[in-house]
Formats: sequence, structure tokens, C-alpha cells
Amino acid sequence: MVKQAAAGRPNHLFRNLNSKIASIPMILVATVIFLGGTIWTVFYSFTNSRLLPRLSFVGIEQYERLWASSRWIISIQNLAIYGILSLIFSLVIGFMLAALMDQKIRFENTFRTIFLYPFALSFIVTGLVWQWVLNPEFGVQSVVRSLGWTSFSFDPLYNPQIVIYGILIAALWQGTGLVMCLMLAGLRGIDEDIWKAARVDGIPMWRTYLFVVIPMMRPVFVTTLVIIASGIVKVYDLVVAQTSGGPGNASEVPAKYVYDYMFQAQNLGQGFAASTMMLLTVAIIIIPWAYLEFGGRKRG
Repeated sequence: MVKQAAAGRPNHLFRNLNSKIASIPMILVATVIFLGGTIWTVFYSFTNSRLLPRLSFVGIEQYERLWASSRWIISIQNLAIYGILSLIFSLVIGFMLAALMDQKIRFENTFRTIFLYPFALSFIVTGLVWQWVLNPEFGVQSVVRSLGWTSFSFDPLYNPQIVIYGILIAALWQGTGLVMCLMLAGLRGIDEDIWKAARVDGIPMWRTYLFVVIPMMRPVFVTTLVIIASGIVKVYDLVVAQTSGGPGNASEVPAKYVYDYMFQAQNLGQGFAASTMMLLTVAIIIIPWAYLEFGGRKRG
């Protein structure tokens, strides 16, 4: 039996050899570029690098300066508001649209194309379009006032208190269609017998969705959350196109902070420190989730 097991190991090792060889470039890229770049960034975040990286260690001075910066604090607050609301509204609106589409409505393909079309646009184009739409001179405010409501005021991109919500509107307009398509694919994967059984038992449709369908769509929700979260963390071009971080620093986000310090202020050390904090934030969220998701499944 031992000889048979030993003889079976080489066969197992060389199984799917072509696919393993094909994956070598991807593994090298992930190891050398992503992991190596991450280590390099963290390493130089403890230095006083300016225009070029240099080995002038200053300990945690860059991090102390980072968290003492009001601009960084504002960017974190904006990202938290934008992220939480984007997750909630994207999932709720996307699922509701998918549930409506799942009713076999007429012209479903046309509506699906209309809702998904904004996702085909770049964030720069989306930001510029919504900059015009929300402009008080010729946007929504101007149109409503021309209809007789002269006291109507709607200028989120020019109000520091609500500017982040103007950016959120544009982000939801672009990304909700993709969430709808992901949810619709999940709904179409639900066995038709479940709906028939629910109708026979007299279960209202909303209860079927809430207590039966949504729990069955857990993998779809997880995938959607990962896609939305990745877009939230790296939001940059939408902010630049709409407000350039203004008014003042009211719409600042971490990715813009990193870019400005690394390429405009020529302060690589501060940019590296901000990048490391963004990486740490993602790790704090992803590692416990991955452990519970995959570690718990193995134990189960």
C-alpha cells in the first residue's frame, strides 16, 4: 500500500501540468510585483523620502504627521460616509431592480441595457456629466427654478457640508446597474420549484425574498460586496472629475491624498505612510472575513 501511495504521488503532482505551467507567470507577478511592491511601500514609509526614495529612517514620524493632518482626517471621514452609504444603497437599489426585472417584464433586455449602460462609462466621464447636472447655474437647480420654484436650492458640489453626497449620487448612478445584473443572475439561478412551493403554501412574495431567496444568494452578495468595496477604497477619478477635492478639502479622499503627496508635493514618505494605512484598513476587514469564510468552512 505504501508503494502504491508513493507511485500515485508523481501522477498527482503532474496532473493538469499545462494549467500549472500556465499559472506560473501569474504567480510570479503576484509575488514579485504586488507583494514586493507592498513590502517596498511599507519599508519606505518609515523614511524621510522626498522626491526620490532614500534610506533616511525617521521611525513613525510620517505616521504621526499623517494623523495630525486635518486633510487626512477629512479624507477618512469622507471615505467612511461614502463607503457605508454606497454599500447600503447599491445593494438595496440593485436588488430591488433585479427583483423587478425577475418578474419577466416586457422589454427586459432594453431596461437591462439602459441600467447597465452607465457602468460602461469611465469615472472621469461620469464625474464630468454629474458636475454639469449638479451645477446650480444650468443643472437641476436651474431647471427647477425655471419651472417656478425660485427658492429651490440644490448645489451639493458647492456646499462643503454635503459635497460627499453629490459624489455618492454619481457613483450610485454608475455602479447600481452592475449590482442589478449580478443580483439578477443570482435570482435566475434560484430553482423555480422554490417559488412554486412558496405560492402553494401561501407565503407572501416579500417573505419569500427575505427569508428564502436572499439566504440562498449568499455567494452572490459576497461577490458583490467585494466588487463594491474595491471600488470604494480606490475612489479617486470620480472625485477629481467632479470637485478636485473641493470646496477646499471638503471632498478629499485617501487615494487623492496619496497621489497629491507622492506626485505633486514630492513627499514620498508621507504618501507611502498614507498608502500603508489604506492597506492596513483593507487587511483589518479582509483577514477576519477570509478566516471566518474559509477557515470555518474547512472546520465544518
